[in-house]
Amino acid sequence: MNNQHDFSGGKRGAVIKTNKEKITIRFDPDVVQWFRDQVKGGGNYQSLINDALKAHIKQEGQSLETVLRRVIREEMMAERKQVAA
Repeated sequence: MNNQHDFSGGKRGAVIKTNKEKITIRFDPDVVQWFRDQVKGGGNYQSLINDALKAHIKQEGQSLETVLRRVIREEMMAERKQVAA
């Protein structure tokens, strides 16, 4: 072993096994903030993003446009009900 490295005080760390792939991805700040706000009581916003993407993938056959139109309609209806109340 090379004499310039001293590992005598080193500690072995835990090995984390995962089936997830580490990538770098860029989101708009407001998107990230929305997910962070959803887990303020505890949780992991990255896992929440992952779950949202999985849910979208499971929408078998529905295009992103169809899903977005449905979500927007639902949000508009909820807003109307809230304003009327």
